[in-house]
Amino acid sequence: PKSGNKKAKFEKTQIGGGSGFIVSEDGYVMTSNHVVADTTADYTVIVEPTKKYPAKVLSRNPINDIAILKVDMKGLPFVEMDDSNNIEIGEEVLAIGNPLGEFTDTLSAGIVSGLSRYITAFGGIDNQMQNLRGLIQTDAAINPGNSGGPLVNMEGKVIGINTAMIMGAQNIGFAIPINYAKKDLEEVKKFGKIKMPFLGIKYVVLS
Repeated sequence: PKSGNKKAKFEKTQIGGGSGFIVSEDGYVMTSNHVVADTTADYTVIVEPTKKYPAKVLSRNPINDIAILKVDMKGLPFVEMDDSNNIEIGEEVLAIGNPLGEFTDTLSAGIVSGLSRYITAFGGIDNQMQNLRGLIQTDAAINPGNSGGPLVNMEGKVIGINTAMIMGAQNIGFAIPINYAKKDLEEVKKFGKIKMPFLGIKYVVLS
């Protein structure tokens, strides 16, 4: 007997979540590169439970762990970016995000604990190693799911992008200075992608 034809049904499944923030009324969104590292996934920006917008990833910068997305909307609320070169150790800051992908719109408070930090971080879908430089250190609580969210000063302006924390430590978190991301945003607005020259070197050890 002939077997009947069965139609396959494909359903989308949520595989993860992170944080981000809108930086312009026409829908440019910043987050961490490792939050959107899966190039096969579709991404949705959730502004509030009833407002969800499909997002396109315009750029991924693994060197600074920064990504820029775009949603096709106008008149969106957005946050202002400050000059991260003016950050002072000891100033009060707030980290905003969705820790564990579950506790939405969470605020945590702290201070700038250190500047120009260098760390080796592991993360993303393949737990890839990244060397990150020039980071802001803060004792504001940063947990998994907070990545990509903003670190803001007491004027409510973004000074950094929350990116990592030290596992097993108490209150040691890190953020990418927002000035790094400003450069990426300028490139994306101008060219639609990041145009960044780099020098590639291949070496052979001679005895």
